[in-house]
Amino acid sequence: MKKNYSMQIVLWTSLVAIFLIAVLSFSGSNLRDIGKSYVESDDFQWEMKNFYENLSVAVLNPIDIEAEKRRITVTKSEIEEHRTYYGTLSDQIGNIEEQYTQRIADAEAGKSEKLKTTLIEERDAKIDDIRKNFESDAHVEAKIRASKEQQLEDELQRRVENAKENLYFPVVYELTDSQTGETFTSGDIDVTTGYIETFSAEEGYFRAAPDRMNDFYYDSYQPEVYEKSVSTYRDTVATKTEEVTVGSQDAAKEPTSQLQTVKKFEGTVVVPQSVLQKGSLGVKIKDYEQRKLSLYIIWALGVLALGALLTVIRFNKEWVMTSRFVERYHQLKLDLKAALLLLSAGIVWELAETVTWRYLGLFSQYRLENGVILGIQFGILVLLLWASLFQLVLFVERLKVQGALEQEMKNSYSLKFLLALQGMFLNRSIGVQMFLLLIGFFLAGLGLFGVFVQPALLLIYAPLALFVGLPFIYIFVRRAAYLNRIMAATEAMADGRLHKEIAIEGKSPLAEHAKNLNNLREGVRNSMSEQAKSERLKTELITNVSHDLRTPLTSIITYTDLLKNEDLTAEERMKYVGILDRKSERLKTLIEDLFEVSKMASGNLEIQRQRVDLAQLLQQALAEHEEEISKSGLDFRVSLPETALVAYVDGKRWWRVLDNLIVNAIKYTLPGTRVYITLRKVGDNAEFVVKNVTKYELGENTDELFERFKRADTSRHTDGSGLGLAIAQSIVDLHNGNMTIEVDGDLFKVTVTVAA
Repeated sequence: MKKNYSMQIVLWTSLVAIFLIAVLSFSGSNLRDIGKSYVESDDFQWEMKNFYENLSVAVLNPIDIEAEKRRITVTKSEIEEHRTYYGTLSDQIGNIEEQYTQRIADAEAGKSEKLKTTLIEERDAKIDDIRKNFESDAHVEAKIRASKEQQLEDELQRRVENAKENLYFPVVYELTDSQTGETFTSGDIDVTTGYIETFSAEEGYFRAAPDRMNDFYYDSYQPEVYEKSVSTYRDTVATKTEEVTVGSQDAAKEPTSQLQTVKKFEGTVVVPQSVLQKGSLGVKIKDYEQRKLSLYIIWALGVLALGALLTVIRFNKEWVMTSRFVERYHQLKLDLKAALLLLSAGIVWELAETVTWRYLGLFSQYRLENGVILGIQFGILVLLLWASLFQLVLFVERLKVQGALEQEMKNSYSLKFLLALQGMFLNRSIGVQMFLLLIGFFLAGLGLFGVFVQPALLLIYAPLALFVGLPFIYIFVRRAAYLNRIMAATEAMADGRLHKEIAIEGKSPLAEHAKNLNNLREGVRNSMSEQAKSERLKTELITNVSHDLRTPLTSIITYTDLLKNEDLTAEERMKYVGILDRKSERLKTLIEDLFEVSKMASGNLEIQRQRVDLAQLLQQALAEHEEEISKSGLDFRVSLPETALVAYVDGKRWWRVLDNLIVNAIKYTLPGTRVYITLRKVGDNAEFVVKNVTKYELGENTDELFERFKRADTSRHTDGSGLGLAIAQSIVDLHNGNMTIEVDGDLFKVTVTVAA
């Protein structure tokens, strides 16, 4: 029974989590605040800096509005744009006439002379203003400048009001301009000070920098609105490269010394002690002190946790190895293990930082829900921390096993993916097409998402979808359909239906695959045909062997039984013995031939090559059968070379080839006809040819004549084993020669070639 270590695991992991939180709390800002009061902290100094900036802008050194107005420039491009904003002179005058014609006519019809006069005056004033716009640059410039000055005044007022609103910090001050002697005060500086800062020539002046308008962009000037529902706001910021108008050149050339400068102040800035004990500053000081207390507590807990981890509650590897999750974890692939470990470690780090800052904030803003959330987050942190350590320990232990890492890598998803990716590019064309297909679908989805986010992208997406996406989809669908047809044809081939050829479409890899399948189909058909032929020949072989062995064996048994008769005469007995001798010899020859063919077929027959005169060997073979030839009534016509024709062959085996072919001619040639035997040198080879007219009909399939026990005499009335041509073929093959049979009607021709 496995021991339960749940309590030890929870306690140990909790201590590790506490130590981790303590370490993370050692951040730069927390360390800088140790041993300091609130007024010495970075937060307070930032508050004072913000106060000084707003005081400078709003009170001590506000922007000189008149100086900023003098720096306004108007460019020729702005004048021209203002002038032609609503078209040419004739367009604008025509537009005004059109706007007022009907209104004047309505006033005249209503007999309202006063309204009519007013409308005519308005129309004429606008037309006159339009004419001046086209006649005088100064007229246009004045209107643009007035618009910019108004915008500048509005912006300055907004900035000053914003700065004053930010002067909320409870500070009293008395500051004097070191150049003009002007004094600015707020409150009574003769109070009990919680914080004081003095400025002087010796200790350093307070420098009040003015607000700069360099970051201010003028909205477009507002020309006369002669037509409703038309936006009149455009960006008309003058750049340094634009040419300013003549009237603005003086302002543009204003020396930099006239720009508003930084003012120096002497005096005292005080934060009263009273405001440090109440109000917003009092709350901040209290939060600051609570924060320091929380740091001291967590650091003390971190030290205690580290001590306990090193002494009392030390980690035990058995906690991990006895877990019921070990086997399940080992079943995971290596890359999945690595991903889970990195993911859990990353979450632990982020969650630890979150818990750290939530803990530090709990002391200053304690609420029950904050405490509950902190407890839940700490529990999750402990759980994930143990999960990360669990994985790390098992991973390290696995690495200690010899060859375990290599085996894990071989079984990983990443390696399988790389191998699959490599396999995808075994055929480069298919690999590239699949890659482009994936990229195409990804970009199509990305583009569709972009259209939903920004409908204006439809102008780009629609042509791409029409001229790129649709052809792409058409090609994909067509290839998919072709693949389905190939798969259906392949399934038909697997079921044995080999009559239909797969259509080859184009020059794609699928077409090449279809071509290969057609070749395979043809090969299977030929193989099935050869198999059927082999089965037929096997059946014939068994039948022929049985017949050829049974015939002499039957005679031997029969005449042996006859010899048992004691009433036989000596002459009859000798006759029967002679018959037994012939049949036994025939049976012996048949069995020897069968063994020899078997040895040749199995490759166990060795040949002894030697220098042999083929012409002399042929003459010896013919002489051996001279008596049989003379009795056969056949006319042998022999053609031999005038000189010796030498070849390196096994003389005994090659004599057997010649003997078998001569015997075959004697047995199966039509009586009264001629047999032509020719030996000659053709190139580097010796060629032996036997031609005769057959006694029996051979048919068209001459290859079967090489089969064992195959005879032209299918009735098997002639002597012979039917192994003659098969033995000759095997011997020729052993000599790396070639033996062919040609049949033209009843004309039979055997050609044997061997290297001379």
